[in-house]
Amino acid sequence: MTSVLVVDDSAVDRKLISTLLSNQTDWHIDVRNDGQQALAYVAEHQPDLVLSDMKMPNLDGLSLVGELRSKHPLIPVILITSFGSEELAMEALKEGAASYCPKTRMSRDLIAIARKILAVSLKRRRIEQVLSRVTESTISFTLENDSSLIPPMIEHLQSHMVAWDETDRLRVGVALDESLLNAMHHGNLEIDSTLRDQGDGSGYQKAIAQRNQESPFRDRKVKLDAKISSDEIKLSIADEGPGFLPETVPDPTSSENLHKPSGRGLLLIRTFMSEVKHNETGNAITMIKRRDPTN
Repeated sequence: MTSVLVVDDSAVDRKLISTLLSNQTDWHIDVRNDGQQALAYVAEHQPDLVLSDMKMPNLDGLSLVGELRSKHPLIPVILITSFGSEELAMEALKEGAASYCPKTRMSRDLIAIARKILAVSLKRRRIEQVLSRVTESTISFTLENDSSLIPPMIEHLQSHMVAWDETDRLRVGVALDESLLNAMHHGNLEIDSTLRDQGDGSGYQKAIAQRNQESPFRDRKVKLDAKISSDEIKLSIADEGPGFLPETVPDPTSSENLHKPSGRGLLLIRTFMSEVKHNETGNAITMIKRRDPTN
């Protein structure tokens, strides 16, 4: 049975909303008076959906959205708005609210909005439940020298990191982003990293665009192999360029190099990952992230 929590400081509005929702025979409805009570309820009962008024004492709808997004990101919130709270509703949507419904249109629209949000949310939660039972994932990609492919690919890999906390997900994502850009730009396209230190960096971007039109640079690919478990992530990235000698790269942690754009990627990779090593020819990097058992 689908569980729905209604949060409103007005007894009249709580009754109205509950009556509308109770017509859905497969829904169980609970009510709370304000955001603080709602947080306590959610922590104990984990409802499938929260419907909240915008303006309430103790903790308003906007603040409730922020708290739930932080502590219970898989539970969607639909805001019930009154006249004059449209700007707050837009801010709440930016903060993570799933949708909103004006009080003047509840009778007509609320059920349809709630069912639409539930359909998406429950599917996502089922996927998360399945992924949480995966003991190990092995995924391989072959990428062209197109940096726009990197963010969605990282997001896909992060979706398999169910047992990992958000900080580790972010750090693995940053390290992977930097290593893939290095493979595409410095490995396959053979762009000199020092171009990033010159002027406003426009020369670096022009060189990338030019090399992407020239053979053999444009035809080279980047290979990524990822092995993800609940305890360890191993990422191997290889380009088809001539490689380099890793020991010739200036130490990015040195004070004179710390603020140079050309050393930033390697600094982040070494900082965020547990182990980093290159192959002998310098056209492949292996990064390992080990999960802290206390997290």
